[in-house]
Amino acid sequence: MILDPELEASVAFFPPADLSDPRAARERLAELVAALPVPDIAGMSIENRTVPGDFDVPIRIYRPDRAQGAALIWLRGGGFVMGDLDTEHPWAGLLADNSGVTVISVGYRSAPEHPFPAAHDDVYAVLIWTAEHAVELGIDPARIAIGGHSAGAGIATAVALRARDEQGPPIRFQLLNQPVLDDRQLAWSARTFTDTPFVTRAKVAQMWQHYLGSAPATPYAAPARATDLSGMPPAYIATAEYCPNRDEDIEYALRLLQAGVPVELHQWPGTFHGSQAILSADVSQRQSAEFAAALRRALHPATGSQSA
Repeated sequence: MILDPELEASVAFFPPADLSDPRAARERLAELVAALPVPDIAGMSIENRTVPGDFDVPIRIYRPDRAQGAALIWLRGGGFVMGDLDTEHPWAGLLADNSGVTVISVGYRSAPEHPFPAAHDDVYAVLIWTAEHAVELGIDPARIAIGGHSAGAGIATAVALRARDEQGPPIRFQLLNQPVLDDRQLAWSARTFTDTPFVTRAKVAQMWQHYLGSAPATPYAAPARATDLSGMPPAYIATAEYCPNRDEDIEYALRLLQAGVPVELHQWPGTFHGSQAILSADVSQRQSAEFAAALRRALHPATGSQSA
């Protein structure tokens, strides 16, 4: 591997790639996040709320002072197992601050205690709630995006599929960073990058085992299994060079394009899965700026890449 020098120096910062003990893995992730810089939230309001339903879903709303009515439903990474609203706070806050878009971070339920479809149903409930409460939230229901990191990006993709299939609330845009899409691990990168930093082939197998439980791998669980991608929202997909998921993400982007869906695909050289956690690295800062710019282009088209 030829890692970006700033990232290579920080590989030891990441916890072991192991989900065999979910509780221990969650503690290690919390320790990693606690060592990160606190995001600048001076220019926004932050509100904790709960979306009622069969399971009350906690959400955290980041509303920049300069917000102009667009929203992003944002889903944490963590291999379907780790993380919560607090561990996602640095990235949700940074994304809202950089983009000027209201970010709704979702505290969906974690596997293995709550396997599929728990997290999927939680996020879909938040999508419906957001659209129904758009006026109260100061959001234009025609400018709602969905996205996330890693497992969260995979769930976002699956929810977009369901919204299309069920004629649910319209989704304007998908912002997908290193999405987890395919339980089969057949792509070249999945077979080759078996021992890359933070995410290994064994860890990918563990996350899918925890998430699926005894459920079959349907497209709403593993979106790469979907046979028809027509009518999906436009997407920005980012991949890391040294990531087992890289090629399944690139293939998914190509399939979206072949289905007539506008896609922007960015492959970040020298990076590995989750390396954007090294916020001080130049490549991580460029990634954060790209995510925000992609949101602005999609949700504030009149302003383009300028600050919203």
